Amino acid sequence: MTVNDAGSATGTTLVIGATGTTGSRTTAGLIAAGHRVRAASRRGSPVPGAQPVRFDWYDPATFGDALAGAERVYLVPPVGDPDPAAVMLPFLRQARSAGVHRAVLLSSSAVPEGGPAVGEVHQALPALFDQWAVLRPSWFMQNFTGTHAHALSIRADGTILTAAGSGRIGFVDADDIAAVAVRTLTDDRAPNSDLVLTGPEALSHDDIAAIVTEVTGRPVVHHNLTYEQLRDRLAAVVPLEFAALLADMDRAIAAGAEDRTTDTVQRITGRPPHSFRTVAGRELQAARDTSSTR
Repeated sequence: MTVNDAGSATGTTLVIGATGTTGSRTTAGLIAAGHRVRAASRRGSPVPGAQPVRFDWYDPATFGDALAGAERVYLVPPVGDPDPAAVMLPFLRQARSAGVHRAVLLSSSAVPEGGPAVGEVHQALPALFDQWAVLRPSWFMQNFTGTHAHALSIRADGTILTAAGSGRIGFVDADDIAAVAVRTLTDDRAPNSDLVLTGPEALSHDDIAAIVTEVTGRPVVHHNLTYEQLRDRLAAVVPLEFAALLADMDRAIAAGAEDRTTDTVQRITGRPPHSFRTVAGRELQAARDTSSTR
């Protein structure tokens, strides 16, 4: 076993989605802190410093190998599945039987306990594990810098398309989510609660467009769609039920549902969350500098 800064012994942590946005960062954070990690992905891709393992939510035959020796698990739900509980709950029951005693679930600020999709998994978690946490981050800042549809449309034609109107969101840096994940996985005591994670300020998509324009030097504008227009656009790439759920979230944003900030990142990690301007400068400016040297 390894020992964290507080002096507590921790065993191996299984990170599901270890090559994804928060999973890769959580894996890196755990390794940097000296913890053993089994890095789970559908292809079992190599991850420096971790033991790679193949894992597929839709292939229960991969569950046993992934869980071997794991005491803690970071759970990233299957992407685009309107009913993730159907595959996640059997896995979690198997995890408990295999000796996992702490589970940290990635959910969303828009999905309460018992709500749709991953909300059902959230509701079931306390009965399955004595030590647990549900991370409920707001929308990721990396949606505008990485491979999300917003980032792609920004790069392609300088637009952000939403049905969120002028509604504001406490966008959060994936690095901050991962920092909280590492602490909730390895601290002596698990939170045994859900944690809403935001950045330091609530911004509209018009605000985001203005900051991206400033950082990149390329004009970016936010175009507002109707609920139906957004749902139909999303339905071209995800199941209709999930597209409708996502469009509903934008409609809720327009009504003010995500206009909030929390002190969770500061409270859990001991440092303030990063601003979007900081993240945009770090990731978009770096990408701009790289492309200009080619």
